Amino acid sequence: MVGLGTQDSLPEAKAFVTDYGTRSFSMLWDASGESWAELGIPAQPAVILFDRQGRELKRSFGVFDGPAILRALPPA
Repeated sequence: MVGLGTQDSLPEAKAFVTDYGTRSFSMLWDASGESWAELGIPAQPAVILFDRQGRELKRSFGVFDGPAILRALPPA
């Protein structure tokens, strides 16, 4: 799992990581916002689930639906 920040500012993104303790996954910062445009992300929160081959399995925008994301995961 990777977090991808593009909105607000880098100091605000760093504060988010500190405030929410996102130490269990990497956070990346894209000041240009190009990554969101490339991925077709219209707003946050956004979740895009890819398989190991980079194929998209599920996307969700707005309220995070954890159970739906977990159901989209392939069997281990």
